[in-house]
Amino acid sequence: MSDITREQVLEYDRNYNQHPWLTGNIDPIPVEKADGIYFWDYNGKRYYDMSSQLANVNLGYGNKDIIEAIHKQVEILPYIAPAYASGPRAELAKELISLAPDNMGKVFFTCGGSDANEAAIYAARTFTGKSKILSRYRSYHGSTLGSGNLSGDPRRFALETPAATGFLKFFDPYTYRSNIEFKSDEEASDYYLNLLEEQIQYEGADNIAAIEVESITGANGVIIPPNGYLQGLRRLCDKYGILLICDEVMAGFGRTGKMFAFEHWEIKPDIISFAKGITCGYVQLGGIIVSKEIADYFNGHTFLYGLTYSGHSLACAAGLAAVNYYREHKILDHVNEVGVVFGKLLNKLKADHRSVGDVRYIGLFGAVELVKNRDKKIPLVPYGYDENKTMARIHGLLKERGFAAFGRENNINITPPLIITEDELRSAFKLLDEVLTIVDNEFLA
Repeated sequence: MSDITREQVLEYDRNYNQHPWLTGNIDPIPVEKADGIYFWDYNGKRYYDMSSQLANVNLGYGNKDIIEAIHKQVEILPYIAPAYASGPRAELAKELISLAPDNMGKVFFTCGGSDANEAAIYAARTFTGKSKILSRYRSYHGSTLGSGNLSGDPRRFALETPAATGFLKFFDPYTYRSNIEFKSDEEASDYYLNLLEEQIQYEGADNIAAIEVESITGANGVIIPPNGYLQGLRRLCDKYGILLICDEVMAGFGRTGKMFAFEHWEIKPDIISFAKGITCGYVQLGGIIVSKEIADYFNGHTFLYGLTYSGHSLACAAGLAAVNYYREHKILDHVNEVGVVFGKLLNKLKADHRSVGDVRYIGLFGAVELVKNRDKKIPLVPYGYDENKTMARIHGLLKERGFAAFGRENNINITPPLIITEDELRSAFKLLDEVLTIVDNEFLA
């Protein structure tokens, strides 16, 4: 462990480190150590990591299996270029194909989610010979040029240039925010799918390479598609000869109680992008899984996309250990069991607090949406503009109590490590309940 002091961490960070997505003078928590579902600052204060950092530390901190796998691999072969074959890379690819639907053929490894979605864009456009990619407004797929333009939220604005063409947006089936009172999930799905089909016709299906969606919209509020939506999206893609790409970067690897979130709706994508939970943050890794048809195409055509650290030995060793841990420790079963308690706790917050307009959850993937007026569904802060930094203040109140979470717009996203126990979950929610009481009393009109 470094001997650097708390004061030095803060000084060096302030003077030399550029933080992403933040402006002006910031006051980050200087973190010293972590274990299980917790991390500690340099003053010894403990925090419940109720976001798994960025929904990636799925198996918590201090996982001995992953640590030992990295340690062993670094002594044997810490790195080998992507043109070579290596044990961890080959074995992990085989494992991922065994976990994926039976239409999947090969894996291409990247360094994270952004470049995984870049690879998905490249593969789709090259395979189809078409250029347009449709994605949703409330999505987030990354911050590189292609993945940033694939994203729908305002973080894409700085990346939108004349060079980044062919990226088109449509709306999520965000039924809570709809002006229409749907009688059923199926009615809502039909409505949004009909709008999308009309857009496909106007854009020209012969020009559309792929439709990419987060199987469950993640950072922008854990928006769970109504029943029938993903199935209908699969049918639309088949009807018009369009590839379906499911972004599983955040929702994949057990987060929803299944290995991949799209499995809840029993569909088979053409391309799956992944990252985060594959190594649980111990080493950075991402990638895409492509269908046998696409894999066969690239058996005869050069895959003109590459990365120095594609399939990095340490990352693949960590990924293999994580995948084995999910299986051997029955993490999916645990998520489904604890997820029942998670849902009950979220629903109780909604019942107890007038600032809570909606709660959404599946497995251990949840969000609390805050409102000024629940009857009229008036958001706590206007979309895209938080003049008084209200949500930052609320997240600050949570961190003061040792509850670390994240979220965009009016949402508090709650994505704890998948190893969390029922008792830990209940204890953490007491802190959230305290803060929502303050919001009820001080932040509402």
